[in-house]
Amino acid sequence: MKLIGDIGGTKVLLALVDASGAFRQRCRLASAEFANFDALLAAYLHDVEVTIEGGCLAVAGPVADDGRSAKITNLPWRIDCTALEARFRLGRLWLINDFAAVAHGITQLMPEQTIRLQPGEPGAQGVRLVLGAGTGLGMAIIDGQRVLASEGGHVGFAPQDELQWRIWQALHAEYGRVTAERVISGPGLANIHRILADESLDPADIVARSRQNDAVARRTLEVFFSAYGAFAGDMALATLARGGVFLAGGVTVHLLSELPASGFLSAFNAKAEHAELVRRMPVSAVIDPEIGLRGAAAALTHSAFS
Repeated sequence: MKLIGDIGGTKVLLALVDASGAFRQRCRLASAEFANFDALLAAYLHDVEVTIEGGCLAVAGPVADDGRSAKITNLPWRIDCTALEARFRLGRLWLINDFAAVAHGITQLMPEQTIRLQPGEPGAQGVRLVLGAGTGLGMAIIDGQRVLASEGGHVGFAPQDELQWRIWQALHAEYGRVTAERVISGPGLANIHRILADESLDPADIVARSRQNDAVARRTLEVFFSAYGAFAGDMALATLARGGVFLAGGVTVHLLSELPASGFLSAFNAKAEHAELVRRMPVSAVIDPEIGLRGAAAALTHSAFS
């Protein structure tokens, strides 16, 4: 059996995968309930009785060049494969960026696991862009058979109008540098609402209020989708994603009912003289909640991990 995992700032998905590719002993654990990943993994392995012969863990943060250690961006966790292997007798482990794992998963997606938002004109040989809002803002690129990890979510946030400029100013006063992730993520949604309403709410509460027609909450989502679409369109231009743009991440999944009618696509396509270029890029939302876990399993077959 191989160990696979999708380690994020909010939740951790773990499973075992057998030689046929079937998942066993799936488990979802809340990241906040554990002081470190070692403690979480110990809780998972308590009920595992089979021998584990290596594996791949997808982590929300930059991974060392040797694929053996990482610091989780939105948690005080450091993961070290050598230490995990020694403590738990796991065989050889590898780490990959969480959205690199999503990208590996997307290479194996079935059509029914996506919702097409913009049909575009897909280029069979074109670069595919994977991005998505969750606890953070992830991004990766698929170029043919290669998956390229990225920290594109940490580029500077570019306000598109006066209201977004006001949000940028407020966040700049708090944090200094304002990254896209400060606005386009679960915590970013809370930041937008706090600045607009002078009220701190969890993202889930903001969405619930919006669905009850609360005006400020609805405005918060409008700003969020506009910023999200503008960022996605900018990254699509930067990578010339003629093979398509794929939206994943927990926030994306939770807002699927709002996404098609939102201002996302309008902002995505608002690219002045390059508007026609981005309109030809297909845009899809990924609805498979285990896409990162599947990607970690798929990455195990990659020659780099053999």
